[in-house]
Amino acid sequence: MNPSSPLHPHKPKANETVAVAVSGGVDSMVTTLLLKEDEHEVLALHMILRPEDSPEPGEHIVQLAARLSVPLHVVDLRRPFHQQVIKPFLEAYRRGKTPNPCVICNPSIKFTLLQEQAVKLGATTLATGHYVRLLRDESDGSLRLFRGRDRSKDQSYFLYRLDQAQLARTFFPLGNHLKSEVKKLAADAGMQGYFRPESQEICFISDKDYRAFLEQHLGSDLPGPGPVVDLKGRQIGEHGGIHRYTIGQRRGLGIPSSAPYYVIGLEPDTNTIRVGRESELRRREMLVTDVNWIAASPPTSELQALVQIRSRHRESPALLKPTTGGTLVRFLEPQKAITPGQSAVFYSEDEVLGGGIIEQVLS
Repeated sequence: MNPSSPLHPHKPKANETVAVAVSGGVDSMVTTLLLKEDEHEVLALHMILRPEDSPEPGEHIVQLAARLSVPLHVVDLRRPFHQQVIKPFLEAYRRGKTPNPCVICNPSIKFTLLQEQAVKLGATTLATGHYVRLLRDESDGSLRLFRGRDRSKDQSYFLYRLDQAQLARTFFPLGNHLKSEVKKLAADAGMQGYFRPESQEICFISDKDYRAFLEQHLGSDLPGPGPVVDLKGRQIGEHGGIHRYTIGQRRGLGIPSSAPYYVIGLEPDTNTIRVGRESELRRREMLVTDVNWIAASPPTSELQALVQIRSRHRESPALLKPTTGGTLVRFLEPQKAITPGQSAVFYSEDEVLGGGIIEQVLS
């Protein structure tokens, strides 16, 4: 990978058949419209993911595909989704982690199983409505992932685990569009009444109550009440189960105090929650494991990068040091509420270099 080499947009060749992952929202709908305008043969693929969902598509999806004049194919992925996304989600919470299921779903479900189904149906490429840009490095042919033009809708954080083979069969038509432009394209096409409102919640938790979801599925496997201790180890309260808390949480601790306490750490081995003041939430160093590098080889020496530790976190400069146990990340300035189980994504300006899972907060 040569940082100064020419970069060109990666897109399907003229007249190639492209499959679109259709959810029913405006982004996948406009993705389909743009592909049809470019005279591609387009297939609509709709995933069935939640265990409780019918294997048949909803009437809304059927009507949308008909309005777009594209053949609709329903892909039932409920079983692999449960095995590869829901079960790891449950296990992470049981171990005191706070996972991001979209980070797991994208490489294992959407850009593997759905992509394979697209190929079986005769498509060369899977297009999605993600707001990211994919560029080809002309010096070596590698594909490089960048933030979308619309920074407020950028979704590159969720795609850092994709590899070169997956990216080669992928197209992101909305990467250079603002969300406002996408909505206008839908309105101009007379489609504003066909798409559903967006959801920012976990797709398989319909009532938005992840605590109830964990208790329903894990039951007696979840630890019960346990001690809440301060940073000196003194017990100052009792919690109702560590799965009900995450790093940085303030509400629900029930500890009388002149100043609020925040969750600083979850210790599943002893079923303990450690709390402190807001200033004590800021940490500088963490260990990141299961690291994926998108276009470059893993570094063998220290590297400076911008690091994003949550989907809505503003990336911050840090030094990355490879170790035998993972990548040691040391921020130049302490960051608030670094959370094990979440992803740390590494950037060079707007380019996604790679990322991994936050395993441990060190200091």
